Amino acid sequence: MNPYAAFLGDSAPLQVIAATAAKLAACAERLGGDGMRRPPARGKWSVAFIFCHLADCETVFAFRLRQALAEPYHVIQPFDQDLWAAQYDARDPDAALAVFSATRQWNIALIASMSQADLAKKLTHPERGEMTIQTVVETMAGHDLNHLAQLDRIASQAAGA
Repeated sequence: MNPYAAFLGDSAPLQVIAATAAKLAACAERLGGDGMRRPPARGKWSVAFIFCHLADCETVFAFRLRQALAEPYHVIQPFDQDLWAAQYDARDPDAALAVFSATRQWNIALIASMSQADLAKKLTHPERGEMTIQTVVETMAGHDLNHLAQLDRIASQAAGA
């Protein structure tokens, strides 16, 4: 159900997602504009691409959370991240970080206001099956941790280069 559960482990999802925007901002500052646009290897996403992906995903999570709360047994619409990434070269990673940060704050406020019944509400993902809103929140956190580790590796490579 949650392909990112291994990244989350015993971490508290809300704490993880609350800390991510600041970690992304620190990464951007550490690497600078040129460092953010340089891919770590041929065919691999740069930090700028990851920031754009995270901004897109946060927008998608915002919609999914709200639809799941509003509709009975909401069916999530999947998307192909590689098709969405085709336009990332033309996007500003600083703008992506701003979108991510603002949307994340809005999502945190929503999640923090949810009751246990809200978090237990069921929905379905066509590729992952039935899940709850809590699983979506855990997926957000695990997804963050996955990409934060990726960003850390890229920043470490850049520092060693």
